[in-house]
Amino acid sequence: MGDELKVGLKGEAGALVTDNNTAVAYGSGSVSVFATPAMIGLMEKAALSSVDSLLDKGTSTVGMKLEVEHLAATPKGMNVVATSELIEVDGRRLVFNVEARDETELVGRGRHERFIVPLEKFIARAEGKGKS
Repeated sequence: MGDELKVGLKGEAGALVTDNNTAVAYGSGSVSVFATPAMIGLMEKAALSSVDSLLDKGTSTVGMKLEVEHLAATPKGMNVVATSELIEVDGRRLVFNVEARDETELVGRGRHERFIVPLEKFIARAEGKGKS
């Protein structure tokens, strides 16, 4: 496992709110504002960005758990930036604080867990589902 994985690592990911990432587009609501699933994806991307380059060759991380509050709506045309901070390293389990802000306020916050996996084995297991 990457020895450089230490508490305090930070990551960031951003997105412009467009028709493609609204609640209407995701089917998660009937209002054309930044969708909760899009915010979650951005938070996961921020966490991944903080550790991905530090992982041992042949490994990756997968999201395992996310507890999140979506606090405020963001309209089309605004930017949203998600940030993460690694707060715990427990073997292959990584825990992050995550938050998302638009151009005016905090719009989401939570905690996210990722797990370091051997990539080939993980993919083989996933692709083997449903095969006799």
